[in-house]
Amino acid sequence: MSSETLRLWDPLVRICHWILVAAFIGDYFLNEAGDGWHRWLGYAALAAVLVRLVWGFVGPRSARWVDFWPTPTRLARHLRVLVRGGHMHHLGHSPLGGLVMILMLLLMTGLGISGFLMEEIDYFWGEDLPRDIHVFMADSVFALACLHVFAAIVESFRLRENLPWSMVTGQRRRPAELGE
Repeated sequence: MSSETLRLWDPLVRICHWILVAAFIGDYFLNEAGDGWHRWLGYAALAAVLVRLVWGFVGPRSARWVDFWPTPTRLARHLRVLVRGGHMHHLGHSPLGGLVMILMLLLMTGLGISGFLMEEIDYFWGEDLPRDIHVFMADSVFALACLHVFAAIVESFRLRENLPWSMVTGQRRRPAELGE
């Protein structure tokens, strides 16, 4: 690793991220609802969310919830900087990025729970509401994922740094304010 980069995303964060990406793409675009692969990918996604939840308390600084939790103050400051066209360089998630991440994790948890309930609890057989909720959450994750990818591309151009690539390598360019 050169002195111009630093390690940001640890392997566990990246593995959980890519498990969620693969599971969502597989279930949203490739598998039939309720088939075996759909269920197992859903369970894998739910397991990744649970691991990521715990890792947010015990993992390295960039993985910790406290490092990027989107408080109202952090969100307001970030929005003011963005509205003014300024740059607010964050090593990890920006406040808005943290908010989107938390929403996606909550929705993925809801997908896992609602999918389990639809398949395993007899009480809901024949009812459309659990399926409608499940579909709404899946569509919401898709919309947030599109927003997430779009924001990462826009910020990559604004910061002149390939942010999506950092989720592959775990490395980011060292900001000037951190020095050598």
